[in-house]
Amino acid sequence: MRYDYLIVGSGLFGATFAWRARQAGKACLVIDKRNHIAGNIYCENVEGINVHRYGAHIFHTNNEKIWRFVNSLVPFNRYTNSPVASYKGKLYNLPFNMNTFYQMWGVHTPAEATAKLEEQRTEARQMLEKQGVKEPRNLEEQALLLIGRDIYESLIKGYTEKQWGRPCTELPAFIIRRLPVRLVFDNNYFNDSFQGIPIGGYNQLIEKLLENCDVRLGVDYFDNREEWNSKATKIVYTGEIDRFYDYRFGHLEWRTVRFENEILNTPNYQGNAVVNYTERDVPYTRIIEHKHFESFGEEVYKNPKTVISREYSTEWQNGMEPFYPVNDERNQKLFEQYKALAEREENVIFGGRLAEYKYYDMAPTMERAMEVEM
Repeated sequence: MRYDYLIVGSGLFGATFAWRARQAGKACLVIDKRNHIAGNIYCENVEGINVHRYGAHIFHTNNEKIWRFVNSLVPFNRYTNSPVASYKGKLYNLPFNMNTFYQMWGVHTPAEATAKLEEQRTEARQMLEKQGVKEPRNLEEQALLLIGRDIYESLIKGYTEKQWGRPCTELPAFIIRRLPVRLVFDNNYFNDSFQGIPIGGYNQLIEKLLENCDVRLGVDYFDNREEWNSKATKIVYTGEIDRFYDYRFGHLEWRTVRFENEILNTPNYQGNAVVNYTERDVPYTRIIEHKHFESFGEEVYKNPKTVISREYSTEWQNGMEPFYPVNDERNQKLFEQYKALAEREENVIFGGRLAEYKYYDMAPTMERAMEVEM
């Protein structure tokens, strides 16, 4: 059979494009090197709990059209992301809000919090002025100007250095320029109007998106590239762009994550889905307790067990799953070389985090798949 599209990768970009193509009456063949669909949003049922195998994924958006679309496929729950940070035995609410400032400094009012923040920002400005620095040169300087030394050293520095494997003084300032600071008692991490998780996990969403497509799992496109290409008029490629071009200009760098999962004989381990560990000498960045994504209140105690995942951020090497692009100057220049090749392709569509060397949240990934020229 001859297909209109060969879609390499069954993650959110590939699956959304497949749905769009099927709506236009096109025939799609979807292949994936993994033995399951859904890419990094895949959920695995363990002890009756949907475990996010490749890390926590919370769907959030201000795009009402996208929100209505995903809910037309599968119902979403009311999950609100409210992570907690653990530092030297104390817990702090995230994002930075009046609860955080009370926990850090004992302040009770927005005026008191503002005064404390401005005091520490002034210290940072004066320090940089003495060094002749007019604009922040790195993440550390940017964070000190935004939030001050206390919160930076307690809740940002160690976590960020573990996440990126580099000192904050070597990371670009733009990573943290949009740091949320709220002078209200609001622990909702996202500002988006719509937020939730598919009831029953993300696999059901991808299954709906891939309806009426032919799907082949456990096959690597690059093992028999010419044969796969011969099966379709156009290719939608969602893998690493440098691999597509056989690393012609060199390897792009990534950060990856190792997960250490544990089944515990308790119904409620930490009382929250996400707890960040911000101390540099704690080896993992956070602990995810998966049941809290879909169970609320007394529902949590209906299952006597729970599943947690410790996340360890590390440098990517061949054979590992690439997670986060390293958006420094060197890698960006390298990507631009690959992008120039991709733009000259007539029958290949590149899309998604790996192919565009760009970190995407889920809703923007779907928006991109809906808008890309077919």
